[in-house]
Amino acid sequence: MTALNGAARKVTGYAAMTRGQRLVPFEYDPPELKEHDLRVDITHCGLCYTDVHAIDDYFGITKFPFVPGHEIIGRVTELGSAVPDLKEGDRVGIGWQGRSCMKCEWCLHGDEQLCKEVVHNAAWDPFGGFSSSISVDSRFVYSIPSDMRSEDAAVLLCAGISVYNPLRSNLTKRPMKVGIVGVGGLGHLAIQFAKALGYEVTAISSSPEKKDEALGFGADHFILASDRQALRKQELSFDMHLYTAHSGVDWTTLSLTVRNNGKIIVVGFSDVPVQFEPLELVAHQQSITGSFIGNRAMIREMLSFAQEHGISPKIELMPMTKVNEAIQRVKENKARYRIVLVN
Repeated sequence: MTALNGAARKVTGYAAMTRGQRLVPFEYDPPELKEHDLRVDITHCGLCYTDVHAIDDYFGITKFPFVPGHEIIGRVTELGSAVPDLKEGDRVGIGWQGRSCMKCEWCLHGDEQLCKEVVHNAAWDPFGGFSSSISVDSRFVYSIPSDMRSEDAAVLLCAGISVYNPLRSNLTKRPMKVGIVGVGGLGHLAIQFAKALGYEVTAISSSPEKKDEALGFGADHFILASDRQALRKQELSFDMHLYTAHSGVDWTTLSLTVRNNGKIIVVGFSDVPVQFEPLELVAHQQSITGSFIGNRAMIREMLSFAQEHGISPKIELMPMTKVNEAIQRVKENKARYRIVLVN
């Protein structure tokens, strides 16, 4: 932990020492603060599938020992010399992005999530949120609404912004139909945000048992992903699909349901390659695109919108000491729908 007077102590956490290994207790010296940095004592940290991917070095960039965790809530304990708008004791949140270069074309344009230094910008670099404290650039730290639960805010800072950004950015004034592909950690939040934004929402899932929950989250309709007949009845009807799943989907059938000039937006890292029929893509001027978290302004907007509309993730709370059990639940697709670890 870090004392409020700034006297740094050892940070304790849980780290994967090598690729794909169980996390073990790990201790390290807190990083020295730069002028824009601050230090946060962590109370809550969500477990995202991206953490699992990073432990397994799925992206090919993980440095070991590796402390995961990037859906972080805690209290400010120490401030750099150029942090004007936060103070010790403030409850704050940190998402996947903990810094950026602030000088490349994307940062200067306000799209700092697309920074050229993205490989080095994660909050878990050098060490992440499965620990007692963390140090990041204060410009990527967010004040949390006073009546928002810490566990809810933690998940919103990654899963929430990942789905809110594409839904908000592609919204038009006319009524729009959106398909939320996958009812899981991302999808169950996407349904809530899409409904609150005014979309007509169809949940598309490979799990028939999720129908009632999907409708409970606000979906207007539910289609089983394997029901090709039901999907074909929706030919050229969706303005957009938001793909949140980790497993495969029949992309050709899915694309047949998208209107002229419609989009399929991918926010989940699928292990199955995307396949499509060029004829449909060209003839209907469709596009398949990706969306990566969101910029700082969009994150602040998302937190306010979620608070205003009562949007919250469905969460399982577990103590940080059971981090390996939590990871196993996520790997086995047993989490409903996000796990938040508590110090």
